[in-house]
Amino acid sequence: MSDYLLPVVMGVVFGFSARLLLLRTDFRQYPTYPTGQIIHLSFGFIAAFIGAVATPAVLESDWTAVTFLGLAATQFREVRKMERESLQNIDAFELVKRGIPFIEGMAQAFESRNYLVMFTALITTLCAVYSFWLGIIGGIVLLLIVKFRKSGKVLQEIADVSEGEIRFEGATLFVDDILIKNVGLADTRKIITDKAVGVIVTPRNQNGIVTLSYLGQRQAMLHHIATVLGSYLDSGEPALVPMTKRDMADGRIALFMLPSEKDFHQVRAVLEQVPILDSAIRMPKEAHKGK
Repeated sequence: MSDYLLPVVMGVVFGFSARLLLLRTDFRQYPTYPTGQIIHLSFGFIAAFIGAVATPAVLESDWTAVTFLGLAATQFREVRKMERESLQNIDAFELVKRGIPFIEGMAQAFESRNYLVMFTALITTLCAVYSFWLGIIGGIVLLLIVKFRKSGKVLQEIADVSEGEIRFEGATLFVDDILIKNVGLADTRKIITDKAVGVIVTPRNQNGIVTLSYLGQRQAMLHHIATVLGSYLDSGEPALVPMTKRDMADGRIALFMLPSEKDFHQVRAVLEQVPILDSAIRMPKEAHKGK
């Protein structure tokens, strides 16, 4: 087994490096530094080790070890459960919530990253068994794939973002021609007029219309804006809570929000980078209608 020491070490190094590439504490401040990062890096190291030692186990026909490794890999399902529970507990105290679909998407992403780390370590070790330099090349190629394929679609790929006019007709709040809600208090209407930003998100095709009709995707959009730009909001102020409404005729989405600074260009920059949730993606254009 000493012949496999260098390939295993190489697999662990490249696998763990892949987890480092995939770990980002961004504007959403998750995973937090340093406690959240330590947890995920620890899981990443374990995943890299499992992937690296799987190759020698198969080559030596050690099926008991392979079975054990498969059992260990299934434990990464607990990562999704851990993240889901943590994020749900945090979400209960958010002024603008992430929403359950966004939380589930984040939990799935953390689980899948460990499998990607295992795959990177496994392939790197397999290449290194045959040639040291082949292992180096294979590891670098896999890291490049991880680096450039770690993010999914964002909002600007499926829709156009434009500014909407905040206006009142009596006590009824509109963003352009889309009705948002009724606001009874005159003082609250003045605050909204002074501080609110309206946005119209226009889908580019039928797929975008159905995807953006999903409430979880629209809640994720509001949460991103509140997280990055802040929100003029406190508990017990339901009239100031950000909202989205849909024009059912053409699928446009109107967003009403009160960021800490009234600047549409900042709001648009944030919205365009909102990730499209896996659970929100719909592709009716691909369906064979009538069948």
